[in-house]
Amino acid sequence: MQLKSKGLIAVAMLAGAVAVSGCATKKYVNTQVGQVETRVSTHDTQIAELDRTSREALERATAAGKLAEGKFVYSMVLSDDSVKFPTDKAALSPEAESRLAEFAEKLKADNKNVYLEIQGHTDATGADDYNEKLGEARAEAVRKFLNKSGVPLNRMASISYGSEAPVAPNDNREGRAQNRRVVVVVLA
Repeated sequence: MQLKSKGLIAVAMLAGAVAVSGCATKKYVNTQVGQVETRVSTHDTQIAELDRTSREALERATAAGKLAEGKFVYSMVLSDDSVKFPTDKAALSPEAESRLAEFAEKLKADNKNVYLEIQGHTDATGADDYNEKLGEARAEAVRKFLNKSGVPLNRMASISYGSEAPVAPNDNREGRAQNRRVVVVVLA
């Protein structure tokens, strides 16, 4: 019996030693908890940024939806001979500025609560992502000019179609010139 009780005592001491050596120190636990808290804080920051981005996207989508719900009134196309955009350019010509100034005066004279969708288009020359940016630059040039002429920014939205919506074939010079345009759609 004595041997059995000595064995039990030895096993109990061994188990106690293993248990004691497995305990973490307070400093170690605090370090680990601090690292976890830092990761959680980083994730909270990222979630807050995603939430803000989502809210902004929802606001833009809501504004676009309001425009889409509007009733089409008329449109003005800037692509005729006096107002063509040169290849790879987004600057407005003096003729384009003159037509836009007349257009802005008409909008103010009509005194209607209309919304403008300003659509930028390009020909098929160049890469799609470049054409997307060029179409946006053309639409923004028109939007900024109209704003300087007294049309409120909250009544306008710009969008780029790049080379996605041609009105003429892109296989000749005349067709490409017609595709380099901005369309201003007036919605009530």
